[in-house]
Amino acid sequence: MALFLDHKIVITVASVFSIFVVKTVLVKWVRSFAKSKGKDKRDFVNNIKNFLNFIILVVLLGLWAGELQNFALSIAAFSVAIVLATREFIQCVIGFFYLISTRPFRIGDWIQVENAVGEVAATDWIKSTLLEVDPHTYEYTGQTLFIPNNKLITLPIKNLNFHKRYVSHRFEIARDHSVNVHAFLDQLYDTALGYCEDFYDVAVRYNQMLERRLEVHIAGPEPLLEVKTNDIGGTVVTITIFCPTERAIELEQKITKAFMQMWYEKFAAQMTTQDKPIN
Repeated sequence: MALFLDHKIVITVASVFSIFVVKTVLVKWVRSFAKSKGKDKRDFVNNIKNFLNFIILVVLLGLWAGELQNFALSIAAFSVAIVLATREFIQCVIGFFYLISTRPFRIGDWIQVENAVGEVAATDWIKSTLLEVDPHTYEYTGQTLFIPNNKLITLPIKNLNFHKRYVSHRFEIARDHSVNVHAFLDQLYDTALGYCEDFYDVAVRYNQMLERRLEVHIAGPEPLLEVKTNDIGGTVVTITIFCPTERAIELEQKITKAFMQMWYEKFAAQMTTQDKPIN
């Protein structure tokens, strides 16, 4: 019996080590191939890891099924306590099978779970790993988020993958009511449209593709300007631009600068008119 167990231990160690070596070599080769071709193969690499981990589990269960069965029978009285103690772990494993069966996202997608926004870097049987993204600046924060898979069953998941390339960026500019912004609103629109000219054609195609897939109307690619007042009687101009995600903040700053210049020019012109003596 002892010799039989020794053989099983040797076979187990050899099998696990061999699969681990295959996984390491295969992952390294795929990453090297993806780097040379300039392609993102993180989703494929993640699937390879999870599949080979599953193979390891099958091998272990196949080799030690009899011993595990005897062990399970010997602790039958404690089975309820064990289930309760490992409830969260079991839910996470179930959540993993839910993710691979429904595929609400892939590696590299941007998703939002409650207040957490990030790019999916990896998934395993217990957790999903996100590289946190600031939803206001669309930049990586440098922080890593670990979300248990059981949370992804009970919480809504927003797939923000389309925001990786283009986004409907919306921002507001508030001033007092001393200047009528409608006097230069057309000029501001032309200026904003000029800033979007270099990517306009691509934005049109991407916008149309999103509308076909989502079957909804998406503002853009022309800038959208709206004027309203706030609760203290000031003027608020809301600007929406459909633009490349990495340029959203840059364009916001340029349009804000143009708005301020136009506003102060109108304000200065009004002050000059008021200061003129009446004959």
